[in-house]
Amino acid sequence: MRINIGFIALIGALSVGAGACNLTSADGSGSGGSSGATDSGGATGTGGQPGATGSGGVTSTGGASASGGADGTGGVRGTGGVTGSGGVVGSGGVVSSGGVVGGGGQPGSGGSPTPGGGRNGAGGATSTGGMAASGGAASTGGTTGSGGAASTGGAPGSGGAPVVASGPCDIYAAAGGPCVAAHSTVRALFSAYSGNLYQVKKTDGTVKDIGVLSPGGFANAADQDTFCGSSPCTISIIYDQSGKGNHLTKAGPGGAKTTGDNEADAKALPITISGHKVYGEHNPAGVGYRNNKAVGTATGDNAETQYMITSGDYMNGGCCFDYGNMEANSRDNGEGTMEAIYFGNCTIWGKGSGSGPWVMGDLENGLWAGNVSPYSGNTPMSSKYVTAMLKGDAAGKNHWAIKAGNAQTGALMTMFDGQRPNSRYNPMRKEGAIGLGTGGDNSNGAQGNFFEGVMTATFSTDAADDAVQANIVSVYGK
Repeated sequence: MRINIGFIALIGALSVGAGACNLTSADGSGSGGSSGATDSGGATGTGGQPGATGSGGVTSTGGASASGGADGTGGVRGTGGVTGSGGVVGSGGVVSSGGVVGGGGQPGSGGSPTPGGGRNGAGGATSTGGMAASGGAASTGGTTGSGGAASTGGAPGSGGAPVVASGPCDIYAAAGGPCVAAHSTVRALFSAYSGNLYQVKKTDGTVKDIGVLSPGGFANAADQDTFCGSSPCTISIIYDQSGKGNHLTKAGPGGAKTTGDNEADAKALPITISGHKVYGEHNPAGVGYRNNKAVGTATGDNAETQYMITSGDYMNGGCCFDYGNMEANSRDNGEGTMEAIYFGNCTIWGKGSGSGPWVMGDLENGLWAGNVSPYSGNTPMSSKYVTAMLKGDAAGKNHWAIKAGNAQTGALMTMFDGQRPNSRYNPMRKEGAIGLGTGGDNSNGAQGNFFEGVMTATFSTDAADDAVQANIVSVYGK
């Protein structure tokens, strides 16, 4: 985003409300929470106390009284196996009608194939020699999950095994819009991702890749601490987890700043998320990352969805703390050549209600809170961690949206959903590069913190966005 110097001088002569970008900042760390509860496979040993009337079949199992045999035929009263046995529910002999063995209930008695459920259908078909389903109501022999040890017959993760929750990119992929870029110094954004998250570098040029503690897990911050020790360390690469190789490295020269940017101090932003010490990317003015040869990202007027997690209490009014789709040559190529998420309280081009900070769209030569400015529906966000989302719809639809939420609690809020600001942004002319911490033309006077972000090449559904926000809250909110 280029700032005209004459224009800045004019702005400075006006009041703050007329568009000055003022610096406000605070820093801090937060705690998170566990990523998911252990899924037990069901209570062990349910299924009735030994000898309890009706375990494995009520009195007159196998039929109504005297139906196909004497009262109580079908086994000793209360049979059904030893407490917690995983055997056939209600067995104990031929059901006094000479009919099907196991007239102890309809298929599924004794538990369904949920954790600890025993064999599906144990107990046989509806018993003959009596009224339909005689010998006990469906599921006789105990509540669901009885008749077996914990985790028997359960889904993956049952019986106390760790549950690996779907990550944001799993959610978007399942909804038909897979991630084409996924960056984080905090955690894996796919449940099966076991690669590196970022690289740190000492002043002597030696480097160390920082991976995850386990597939789908958090960053191994201890590896960073051991490698860096008391030496200065910077973040030299933020790896792309999507498999497309869209890694971020220090931004080179651009139209607004003709020298390259700085790498972030790797030690500057330690936080605790879900009980894990990790590091965010601390982005004061002058720090920026870029990939001008990204693949798979949206270009032209095509669709995309992007979100980032940032700090609500560390920002300023400079241009421009962005993450997302930018020009491929780090120059201002005109309105509509970028579509990136912005967070801050700059008012040079546009604003929301109040005094900010806001989640806005940097569409080049304009930070937009909506399709007009000020846009009152776009309200300030100041929670410790902010989910900031920007979406551009499919070619020809002239439709885009901004969403925001507290990354620690609650749902996303729609800040804007409507047409592009004017004809200069319709159709869009996106170029598909990826930037972090600067404007599209390498304007790097802004500050902010970055924890994670993804890009897709589809306009996601509201349901998918809501599920992603729920995942974010489950990680950052505990």
